[in-house]
Amino acid sequence: MAEMLTLTPAAAKRVATIADKQAKPAILRLSVEGGGCSGFQYKFDLADGAMDDDSVSDTDGVRLVVDPISLDLVAGSVVDFVESLGGAAFRVENPNAAAGCGCGSSFGI
Repeated sequence: MAEMLTLTPAAAKRVATIADKQAKPAILRLSVEGGGCSGFQYKFDLADGAMDDDSVSDTDGVRLVVDPISLDLVAGSVVDFVESLGGAAFRVENPNAAAGCGCGSSFGI
């Protein structure tokens, strides 16, 4: 698939740490839901595995999985983990988003 998603090494390390603490596989599921201040919002969950139709990328042994419907909205994105004075969070750099919000967790197309 040409429009793969990318998980940065910092995000992969954080997912691995969380998964280890919860005794789960190091698989991060990114999905998109309606809502948030800009129309769509990102949702992150640890997954037990990938579904047959998921798009899967691998960084340092950590997998990022996305369902086909969400993939249409986040294709080509980079998922990063950033720590700042405001806290620590996963952040999506989405080239498809025409608008975003200050919290960084929602976007518009």
